[in-house]
Amino acid sequence: MLTSDPNTRLVDHPVTAQLQSTVMRAELAAAIDRLTVTDGAHQTAVPHLALGRATQMQHPVHAMHEPAFCVLAQGSKRVLLGDEVYIYDGSQYLVVAQNLPVSGQVVDASPEAPYLGLRLSFDVKEIAQLALELQLSKAPAKRVSERGIFTGELSTTLLDPVLRLVRLLNAPEDIPALAPLITREILYRLLKSPDGWRLAQMAMVDSHSQRIAQAISLLSQRFQAPLRVEELADEVHMSVSSLHLHFKAVTAMSPLQFQKQLRLQESRRIMLSEHVDAASAGHRVGYESQSQFNREYSRFFGLPPARDIKRLRELQLGRPTGS
Repeated sequence: MLTSDPNTRLVDHPVTAQLQSTVMRAELAAAIDRLTVTDGAHQTAVPHLALGRATQMQHPVHAMHEPAFCVLAQGSKRVLLGDEVYIYDGSQYLVVAQNLPVSGQVVDASPEAPYLGLRLSFDVKEIAQLALELQLSKAPAKRVSERGIFTGELSTTLLDPVLRLVRLLNAPEDIPALAPLITREILYRLLKSPDGWRLAQMAMVDSHSQRIAQAISLLSQRFQAPLRVEELADEVHMSVSSLHLHFKAVTAMSPLQFQKQLRLQESRRIMLSEHVDAASAGHRVGYESQSQFNREYSRFFGLPPARDIKRLRELQLGRPTGS
């Protein structure tokens, strides 16, 4: 029963808040559905904002995921980091706070109810500046480095600026003036969330997370070369033991395992886009042993190199793979 009492705050009522969230997600889904005609990722006129659509469940996609905030308006997705699984849907958001080699898979999608989502990439300088203003430069005293990826509840307080940012795509003339303000509001809400300190630490000079970010950057630049952990630790001003401890805490893997995933992902890209054979691709990414490359590739992607690339090309052509 509705009341005319002006002091009654309907938005605070759990049922009303849930209904409001449902309505907002429906509007967000309709907007993304309208703006994405085909499956795949679609860059937008709003800086750092991409929209995604899928009409069927997908095979896992392996890639280096840049720091970003991800929201689903419809459908669900599974993200793997090492052996850990993160599943999120329209009620949650996903934050990737470091450059991480992940595997993403759309698990709930159909032509009638497509997967619809968005990704807002982070600007590290903006994170550092805002975190400093909010005095969030220090992690809770009892905590050490934690995973560079986490999920959180997508509240109406956070969903509101997300929806306003997407609405700007219908008013291109407003984007230059309003998009930076709304993006800053979203970042503010994330930094004020229970796990917001993880984002703050990623951007703050001399924090463990920031040093791990440097280590990740160095590994990404020269993953083909033999890994010398002592040199890497020295370059990021950490001891070897501290580097191992915090690197694994953030990425769920050791520096060597991280390098291996970079090598395997790059070899796959080379074979798929440059049409080179497995032996050449393995050598280019740093493998000296062809048998070791084939063995590790098969373990990681589930198929030997030649069969895996054949399957991917058939998927690109829309043909069944039979595997």
